[in-house]
Amino acid sequence: MGDDLGDDWWEQKGNSDSPVGEEESEEPEKQPTEQASPREKKGKKRKSVTETPVPVKKKTALKSQTACFMAQAKKEDEVEKKPKKKRKKKKKTITDVLATSEPKPGSPGDLQSLVLEHFKDKRSVIELEDLKLQDSCFVRSNDLTHSLSSYLKEICPKWAKVQKQHTEKSSVVLLIVCSAALRVIELIKQLTTFRGEAKVLKLFAKHIKVEEQVKLLQTGVTHIGVGTPGRLTALIEKEGLTLPPLRFLVLDWNWRDQKLRRMVDVPEVKGDLLKLLDMGILKGCREGKVKVGLF
Repeated sequence: MGDDLGDDWWEQKGNSDSPVGEEESEEPEKQPTEQASPREKKGKKRKSVTETPVPVKKKTALKSQTACFMAQAKKEDEVEKKPKKKRKKKKKTITDVLATSEPKPGSPGDLQSLVLEHFKDKRSVIELEDLKLQDSCFVRSNDLTHSLSSYLKEICPKWAKVQKQHTEKSSVVLLIVCSAALRVIELIKQLTTFRGEAKVLKLFAKHIKVEEQVKLLQTGVTHIGVGTPGRLTALIEKEGLTLPPLRFLVLDWNWRDQKLRRMVDVPEVKGDLLKLLDMGILKGCREGKVKVGLF
């Protein structure tokens, strides 16, 4: 028994003599907390960045607005400073002038001034004197009240006799000059009450060759010719039309086209007309053979 008690005593003593540290070591050690992975750290950083609101820079916005206003103001000032271009005034055409003015019938003086103005730089003083026509060379001009037939009856009351006396080919006894082919056809229609049995021939360039007209003039006696200045000069140059038998020259002076231009207002037609007059008609007028009328 004494041995048993001794053992127990030593066991108790041993237990009591055991250091405190050993007893604490027996307690379960606390495991360190798990460290966050680098991906999780990055995610957290990104979340923190996105979550924090970005402050608006009010000063820079105000500066940009003021700069825009300043730029617009400068542009407006430049536009105001630039001188405004003056609009060029349109030159008045013949149509504009005639549209606002009353039509006036032509007179012998108008034809005289036209001839002298055209030839003043081309002829000598003596030659210009020869171009002047006396009042006896003209018949009464149209006062804008006559039709073509009534006007011709007035200036040529003995037409039936004149018509019978004319027997020469390649010539006409009455020549009517106008500016266009359509006007030629219109005037021929107006001759119905005047012409009687006289043969009338249209003498213009549209769709008709010069050679064809020369043959027509040569084949029979033509009493009245109605044509344009350009074609008439061509026929005279080709000797298809001779002027000695001519007795009356009527110029379609007062008629106006769609642009309100007369025959003498169109440069090409005016040039051909003056050329035609200079090919022997003015000479016949001075000799008293040809009478000129302005219709």
